[in-house]
Amino acid sequence: QVQLVESGGGLVQAGGSLRLSCAASGGTFSSSAMGWFRQGPGKAREFVATITRSGRSTVYADSVKGRFTISRDNAKNTVYLQMNSLKPEDTAVYYCAAGVKSYSTLWPDYDYWGQGTQVTVSS
Repeated sequence: QVQLVESGGGLVQAGGSLRLSCAASGGTFSSSAMGWFRQGPGKAREFVATITRSGRSTVYADSVKGRFTISRDNAKNTVYLQMNSLKPEDTAVYYCAAGVKSYSTLWPDYDYWGQGTQVTVSS
């Protein structure tokens, strides 16, 4: 059983930056692909970014490409999401997820989820 705990959310002005962290415990972090998803108010959960077990490959949603960067530190059992040039439409609860697949943009492919961290971008 893998436990995931996100941190780093908060309130930021448009154009600002935040770095989200997701600490994993209770499993073999390095064996899991990791993903970030978000759910805005009144919206469905959507894919943000994913990274392979090794960290060598990443995939991003078009809406965040060039602004967000996903990375991982397997020695620290932590995955990060660096978010730059934030926009009001990035406002959402951000969730990290762990999965046994190589990597996926589909939330049903992930096995474990964190509780989420709120990101609010003011205009």
